[in-house]
Amino acid sequence: MPMHVSYNWLLVLLSYAVSVLGSFTSLQLAVAIPLATTPRQRTAAVAMAGGAMGLGAIWAMHFIAMLACDSGMHVTYAPSLTALSAVVAFAACSAGLMLVGDALFSWLRLLAAGSCMGLGVGAMHYLGMAAMMMPAVISYNAGLVVASLVIAIVASMAALWLAFNLRGPWQMVASALVMGFAVCGMHYTGMTAATFTDNGGQLPDGYADGLRGDNLGLTVFGIVGTLLVLMLVLHYWRQRYRSSISI
Repeated sequence: MPMHVSYNWLLVLLSYAVSVLGSFTSLQLAVAIPLATTPRQRTAAVAMAGGAMGLGAIWAMHFIAMLACDSGMHVTYAPSLTALSAVVAFAACSAGLMLVGDALFSWLRLLAAGSCMGLGVGAMHYLGMAAMMMPAVISYNAGLVVASLVIAIVASMAALWLAFNLRGPWQMVASALVMGFAVCGMHYTGMTAATFTDNGGQLPDGYADGLRGDNLGLTVFGIVGTLLVLMLVLHYWRQRYRSSISI
């Protein structure tokens, strides 16, 4: 019998907040990609912006929102699949930024980069779902799965376009708010596609060794939020330092 799902609204709000902060940080850091003069500088700029977007705006949002989901049963998360989902998110966002970061703009290139990034985000989401260990099985509505992937691709294309076409601080704030909404839209569409069915109380192997904790969502938000703020502070400090020595 399908199980009823409810949400912890504090964690839902925190998942949106970390997605907005990650999106804003990534948009700020992406400015350095086309300005890089050496392959090493470009790789570092892509990795920083890709990390902020992939690990902050997308993966942390996803994991916190997963913890916000209450299906009425105890759930733990397989560490290996959870870690793999984070790697996939980072790699997909970095690849998208790499594809459009140093070339003349074209809609075809943006579509390719957005598709790469969006499908990677989708893979991250469903890997994260597969990491759930609980006395239930998950089935999916194929139409909603496709819808979630389309949202991920469109949101990724928007993020990449914004990263290289907006420079004003208030424009970036507005863009980050929209991006946070789009990322959350993809996640909760994917969650709506899932149906949890009780399997009679049978726990999967490794259940006891999975990630869990009553305050895990708050902990992830605190750690990732702090790292994103530190990245922003370092970025602004480097900008001021470069401005001072160029005068």
